Amino acid sequence: MQPPRLRTFHFLLAATMLLPAAGASAADRPNILLIVSDDQGYNDLGQLGNGIITPALDRLANEGTRLTNFYVAWPACTPSRASLLTGRYPQRNGIYDMIRNEAPDYGHRYTPDQYAVTFERIGGMDEREVIIPAVLKRAGYKSGIYGKWDLGALRRMLPTSRGFDDFYGFVNTGIDYFTHERYGVPCMVRNLEPTEEDKGTYCTYLFQREALRFLDEHAGEEPFFLYVPFNAPHNSSSLDPTIRSSVQAPERFKAMYPPVEPETRVTDRYRYGTPATVATPQARRRDYRAAVTCMDAAIGEMLDRLEAKQMLDDTIVVFFSDNGGSGGADNSPLRGHKAQTWEGGIRVPCIVRWPAGKIPAGAVNDEFLTSLELLPSFAGAAGVAPPPGVVLDGFNWWPTLRGESKSPRKEMFWKRRDQIGARVGQWKWVQMGDQSGLFNLDEDIAEKNDLSQSNPEILAMVKERYTNWLREMEAAEPRGPFRDF
Repeated sequence: MQPPRLRTFHFLLAATMLLPAAGASAADRPNILLIVSDDQGYNDLGQLGNGIITPALDRLANEGTRLTNFYVAWPACTPSRASLLTGRYPQRNGIYDMIRNEAPDYGHRYTPDQYAVTFERIGGMDEREVIIPAVLKRAGYKSGIYGKWDLGALRRMLPTSRGFDDFYGFVNTGIDYFTHERYGVPCMVRNLEPTEEDKGTYCTYLFQREALRFLDEHAGEEPFFLYVPFNAPHNSSSLDPTIRSSVQAPERFKAMYPPVEPETRVTDRYRYGTPATVATPQARRRDYRAAVTCMDAAIGEMLDRLEAKQMLDDTIVVFFSDNGGSGGADNSPLRGHKAQTWEGGIRVPCIVRWPAGKIPAGAVNDEFLTSLELLPSFAGAAGVAPPPGVVLDGFNWWPTLRGESKSPRKEMFWKRRDQIGARVGQWKWVQMGDQSGLFNLDEDIAEKNDLSQSNPEILAMVKERYTNWLREMEAAEPRGPFRDF
């Protein structure tokens, strides 16, 4: 039995999802284009002035609203992606850690038979979980996903078994951008079948190609949900230290940045196989930026295609990163990075464009919002009810993005193994191993000034809210693959 506060919240959530969105009707539901980058830094948008080249994302920000107080549900790939698709905390949907193998971190290359029985191959999201395309299908939406799935490799766990109509991409946390292998294992899939048809082609180009094909086939024919989860600018998955230590990018995009000399260095401190030749920090930074700019060009092609079809303004476009940046990323002014519960691991760049839905152009919105809001917001825009019997942890954000009301969100919690983050109002408590602190984010977004000693009563309050949340997660109907039930 849920406590009264939660039962009330979830009832109100369901009610708000049934309200029609501005500009939408039963006969004219908005298209939805959801674009997710991989490990992109909070400050890595061209318009923010750090030198990165992102004209398409800058266009989105100029024609839409940039969210500065937007969080994902986990500081790394797999759980973050499960939560944005389910609208549920990782601890509720069962994906509260990574579906990956650790052996390649120590230089091991699996044989096909070894790989076939590893967790990376057999693990996946619980089949009872309901994701965005399955919800939108009830409103007549066609859906496609092109890019990184990361929620299971077995056929029953693949996107077209979960509600998507079409899929082309890879199934795990990272690949070599050209061979499409993960540490030597081929990983590309079309719908339910493995494929090496495009081996050798830079994968961002492939995801762009498939997304444009989907738009040509479906834009204007029926409402669509197009999900493009890029792997850029995630580090390359290779056992070659020179490749693995950086991000692969096409030469023409590297050439858009100042030359780097030297490109590599030899180190005696590497995770395996020393001495090793690795990318210099300068080359890694250049390569990271080039991968982002290549991805941005693909985004620009999608926007141009929708505009040519006179459908751009009627399409909801949402962009954000799956977690905080790493490697060559710029997370300033935030503290920390990917895999951490500091702000730099969980607060990410986000842009929303939807003129027909009265989302302001050129605006900056500082309301407290998260990726958990996506499913209820998309469902609300499509005029479809929430999945029956499913407890959601987000709400319909359109009134907040239009400036009609403040965000209903007052708190958010994160748990990555022994790392904890808890935000209640402007207060944030972090426990990162032997580092911890209480911070007032309204005054200290960089989490520099620990106020735990001067505000013990506030620290106790935030910890109590975290404990209550953890108790709620433990009482939720159990989901695999990690939970014991």
